[in-house]
Amino acid sequence: MNLLPLPAFTDNYIWMLHDAQAAVVVDPGEAGPVLQALQTLDLPLQAILVTHHHADHVGGVPALREATGARVFGPAHETVPEPITRLVQGDTAEVLGLRFQVFDVPGHTAGHIAYYAPDVNGAPVLFCGDTLFSGGCGRLFEGTPAQMQASLDTLAALPGDTRVCCAHEYTLSNLKFARAVEPGNGALRQYTHDCEALRQQGLPTLPSRLATERDINPFLRTRQPTVAQAARAFDAQVDPQDAVAVLAALRQWKNEFQ
Repeated sequence: MNLLPLPAFTDNYIWMLHDAQAAVVVDPGEAGPVLQALQTLDLPLQAILVTHHHADHVGGVPALREATGARVFGPAHETVPEPITRLVQGDTAEVLGLRFQVFDVPGHTAGHIAYYAPDVNGAPVLFCGDTLFSGGCGRLFEGTPAQMQASLDTLAALPGDTRVCCAHEYTLSNLKFARAVEPGNGALRQYTHDCEALRQQGLPTLPSRLATERDINPFLRTRQPTVAQAARAFDAQVDPQDAVAVLAALRQWKNEFQ
């Protein structure tokens, strides 16, 4: 099974998974990169997985469906191009002989979902859209800090070797913020060095590993004293024992961060 990030727009990745016989793609905001990859690899498109309704994740769905006949799976409670198989937590999407578990992960949008396969070539894979980024999390456009904290807790509880396939190459800017939150985090310094080396070679920083994210991502570390105290330094009203309040402060700080 091959896992490929297809660059799209300026910083999106459309994830493709294929077994040399057929392919599935995740969040195709535009059709062109997918059609080109299918042609290059001489593969049919079996299915499209959608995590949320934003245009840079669904814009290519109608053209791909028309060109390939692929089946589309997506969130039950968001407006996504029809026809679509609508999914909620506890459902599964079966593609390429794999069974993806569906998680409700609201926060970035109200109905955002994620897809998790426990064994793809010996390690789990998570397609998390814009909920979890390497070193960061999505903006709260429709959901609440409490929803995002619960969603990130759900994802953080997955096995440490889970490959985190998020939808944007935001890693270096996220890590710049993370270092402002935890300047003494040695794992964060090393990970930043590694990611900078990848980008200098023109390579993606993704997928990340969940164990790494638990060590370096401030939005997965809201219960760590160093992170909680940094959030309180940003906003003196924050209760450092309240993970939701810490996350809300971190998200506001990140929104303003230069």
